[in-house]
Parts: sequence; structure tokens; C-alpha cells
Amino acid sequence: MEFDISKKYCNLPAVALVGRPNVGKSTLFNRLLRKRRAITDPTPGVTRDPVATDGFVAGKPLRLIDTGGYKLDRSADSTIDDLVIEKTLDVIKKANLIVLLLEAGEITIEDEEFIGLLRPYQKRIIVAVNKTEGGRLAADSWNLLSYGFEKIFMISAEHGDNVGDLEQEIIDRLDFSAVEEAVEERRPVRIALLGKPNTGKSTLSNRLTSSNASIVSDIPGTTRDVVEGNFRWKSRDFVILDTAGIRRKAKVTENIEYYSVNRAIKTIDQADIVVLLIDAQEGLSEQDKKIAALAHDKGRGIIMALNKWDTMPQVKNTFEATCDRIRFLFGKMEYAPIVPVSAKDGNGVDKLLSTAISMYGQLTTQIETGRLNQALRRWLEETPPPSGPRTHFNVKYAVQSSANPVQFIIFTSRIHAVSESYISYLRNKIRKDLGFSLIPVEVTIRASSKKKEDKKGD
Repeated sequence: MEFDISKKYCNLPAVALVGRPNVGKSTLFNRLLRKRRAITDPTPGVTRDPVATDGFVAGKPLRLIDTGGYKLDRSADSTIDDLVIEKTLDVIKKANLIVLLLEAGEITIEDEEFIGLLRPYQKRIIVAVNKTEGGRLAADSWNLLSYGFEKIFMISAEHGDNVGDLEQEIIDRLDFSAVEEAVEERRPVRIALLGKPNTGKSTLSNRLTSSNASIVSDIPGTTRDVVEGNFRWKSRDFVILDTAGIRRKAKVTENIEYYSVNRAIKTIDQADIVVLLIDAQEGLSEQDKKIAALAHDKGRGIIMALNKWDTMPQVKNTFEATCDRIRFLFGKMEYAPIVPVSAKDGNGVDKLLSTAISMYGQLTTQIETGRLNQALRRWLEETPPPSGPRTHFNVKYAVQSSANPVQFIIFTSRIHAVSESYISYLRNKIRKDLGFSLIPVEVTIRASSKKKEDKKGD
């Protein structure tokens, strides 16, 4: 069966990359997908949550899963290592194919124990020995056949040596008969969960997806990669992007956290809606304001979720007072809905999702040009432009230049005469009268004449 790489497919076979820490799983993951998706770093144990991505390998669509490393030596008080291993073993049970990655050289005790755990899945395993570029340690690698493997592949994930042979083996061992082209009546709503560390992003992600895909821990910084999940609610499909907690730049000291934070910020570009999780007990911070400003500037829908609201004192008007404070601190984002939730017990989650659906409807609305200009004439009559010799300008017409993000262009006779206050007036009218009350709206002023002038905007 031939597949078109420009199309999307469903019912994909799943391939899991497994092995002990620092053998090159994330490097191989990125190599197979031909893009940098998983964080790679010399520090052992960088990957914690399973990172799954749909992509094409050797022209075939599949779901590739990068897993956390199997560690034998675990500190007695560390729950993170146990959780990582638990997630890895869960992925192994469900995967259609398992690529066991080992490192060229002497087999470690960790390798031997992990190989033992994989015995029940022997028929689904492909063994690859990494870091054998230029034939390095090839003779030692052949000794792995003594563990009962029928075949091994000596590769270099970093340099690409023999990765093509491994790709072909993966494709040959998979069944693609159930794969179908995805027919999407409506594109899934993509929601990015952002916020400071330990605000409950992973707990909310797991609740929405009815899974334990994201590791939940009281230790800040547990999530490193972006963990993507899917769920359906009231006949609507959603994609949830659980991200690393974002701290102030001055507090980010490790390379791993630096890449995690950058990747979290980049999810704003991949999302339709940003759910900014705020710890209701701790309240707002400057970092929350910066995250919201980034989402605003990119035209994304923003929902401020006050998590752990169930722990707040049940006093009359507490929520209203909190909203007033948020509105005061966030200034120009008065349009953003505020929803109290409890990711732990699920209170407020339905309200959060119904708000997201309403918001997505506004983000994807396209106003017909005739209707827009009828409304524009009415706004101009209600509040005419200034009439002074230096401040006067004529508004010619308007168009909606894009949806999601929602952007409008208004053409005038003298763009430099248009004040910021008048742009704000027009923007507020667009929001109120045309149904964009929940989202950011960008308004750009351009010259209506053929003479080239700089544009003036939001």
C-alpha cells in the first residue's frame, strides 16, 4: 500500500524505542523522524515521559515513541525513576514493535536485567547496537547474539550509519493493513497547557486524556519534553500539549531545563488555545503575565485556569475578587476567560472545555467583507474620526485578513493620523459586535492610496 506523506492517517502501528539511559534513544528518535522532536543531552535520564509522535519512516506512517531509560541503580527516596520505568513498561506492553537500543561495548547489569524483562515480548523486538560508527566495537557487538537474538543492527544514530537498514526492518515487521486515511470533519482543537512548575499541568493532562501519559510528581520540573495526548469530549476531538513548567530566565541554570522551557514556549505556535494554569493558592506572578503576553501577541486564545480552587476558602465573592485582581494585573487581556478548576478531582473541567469550544469557534470565524463594512460605517457614525487639520483621516474600507489568529486590515487616507485610541475603539467594536469577545483581535491600519506607506497596527 502506498502512502502520501502530505496526508494524515489513523490506526497507526506503534514502535517503542527502549533501553537504559544515555544509549541514544532520543537521538535515534529524531533521526528516524528527520526532525528534532525529543530533547537530547549527554546527561543520563533526560527523557522521562514517553514522547510519542506520528510520522513517516521509510515512506510508511507510524507512531514512534521515545521512552525513559531503564535504571537499575535508583536512589531510595526517588519516586521519579520508578515512575519513568512504570511508564516505559506500560508502553512496551502496548507497542506493536519494540526497538531495544544497546550501546557498543560491554553489556551492563542494567542491560542484562532489562533484556530479561523483555523476554515475554521477544517476537516483537528488534535489537540495535548504537555508536558503532566506522565499525567501532563491531566484534564485541556480535557477542549479543548469545542472549538469544536472531539478528542485530549495528548503527550510529548520531551519524546515520546503517539506520536505513534498521528502518527497512521496522517497516518489514509491521502490519499496515488497518491504516486508513484520516477523514476529519473538524480539525481537533489543539490546547497547550502552560504555566509555572508544579501548577498541575500534568495532572490536568492526564485527567483530560483519561490516562497516565504524563508523570505526576510534587517535584518541580518533572516534565521535560512536550507530552502530546488526544481525547474526545462531546463529539469534539482535542489534542492536549503538556509542557514543562516555565520559570524566570534567571532561575534556569541547566541546559536540559533551558531546552524544556524553549520547547514549552514554542508550543504556543502549535496550539489554538493556551490554557495558563495558575496556582490559586500562590496567585499570579510576573512569569504568568509574560506567558499570557506571548500567547496574546501570537493571537492565540487564552484561558486562565485557577487550579487547586478546591483548596481555597469557600468565602462569598472570593472568585469575583480574584477575577478583579487578575483583570487589573493583565490589563489589555480583559477578554480572556477565567475558569476555576481542580485538576485533581475534575471540578470545573467541563466548564474549561466548553469555554475552549466557544473560543475555538471565534478563532475560526471569518466575517464576510460586506457585513464587516456595513458594521464599520455604523461605528464611524457613532464615533467619527477627529476633524482637526492634522488629526483628520478618512476610513475607506476593511477586510478580515486571517482567522486563527484573527486579524483585520482597515484602509485609511492618512495612517499616521490614526491614533492608538481610535484603533482600540475599532478593535473593541469588532470584538463586541462581530462575535470575538473571548479572543485577541489584531487591527492593522494601512494606506488606501497606491503610495507606499508604513503600516500602523496593534
